[in-house]
Order: sequence, then structure tokens, then C-alpha cells
Amino acid sequence: MTAPKPVIAVIGGSICSEEQARQAETVGRLIAEHGGVVVCGGMGGIMEAVSRGAKQAGGLTVGILPTTNKHDANRFIDFAIPTGFGEARNALVVRTADAVIAFPGKYGTLSEMALALVAGKPVVSLSNWDLGDDSGVVVAKDPQEAAALAMKLATGNRA
Repeated sequence: MTAPKPVIAVIGGSICSEEQARQAETVGRLIAEHGGVVVCGGMGGIMEAVSRGAKQAGGLTVGILPTTNKHDANRFIDFAIPTGFGEARNALVVRTADAVIAFPGKYGTLSEMALALVAGKPVVSLSNWDLGDDSGVVVAKDPQEAAALAMKLATGNRA
């Protein structure tokens, strides 16, 4: 039997800068190139950019949507899961993952980080999310380090 692929949640704002989008696209591509699956909130901004990067490398993408309509997903999502849960879907995004990469965002992103940490999921920050040395958040210096750390941490976090 083949082992399941590592699932990496990528979280961040629904609106992002061009530089953040480029970084998210790189992260998505690297996750896919190393055999991982990208899970995200399935909408725009960081979520769309990471999904685009994963698809460019032939990867698999899952979008856990806040709405009830699967057609609300960005065009790079392979499996759109409409929840109708609004921001409560954040818990599903992080619980689905073996590890989480956090980009800049607002309160939704912060809540996803908190939910991941409470659930014992490794969190890699590629942003301004430095919550202190004892937070459990690992800070990465660039997209390459973020993807490598998340993939490494994911393999040690399989239930």
C-alpha cells in the first residue's frame, strides 16, 4: 500500500501584493514538485496563487470553501469542498493538513494559525507572523525554506 501524500495547508490573505503572490506560487510549485498536496481556502489572493503554482507543477489542490457553491473556487482548485461555514471552515483547512505555511493575512489567517497550533500542527511562517520563540511557529526566510520545512515537518506529523 502506498503512503498518503503529505498535505500542506497554505493560509494567507484573500488580497495580496504581487510579491506575496509570486512567493505563494513558488511555494505551491515546490510542494507539488516534492509530492505534496496543497489545501487552502480555495478563494483568491494567496489561495489562488499557491493553487496556480501547484497546478503549474502538475500538483493536486483542494479548496475548502466558506460558501455553499463549489463554483466560487478559484480556477486552479481540483477538489472544491463547499461548506457554507464561513470562517468556521478555517478549522477544516488546518485539520486537513499535516503542516501549515502562513503568509500575511488578517484575522482569518491568525485564527487558522491558532487552530493549527492548538491541534498540534506544525506552522511555518513566511510573513510577519512571528509570535515569539515559544509559540511553536517556525519562521522561514524564503519560499524555498518554507516549502522544505513544511514538507519535512509534515512527514513527522502523520496520524
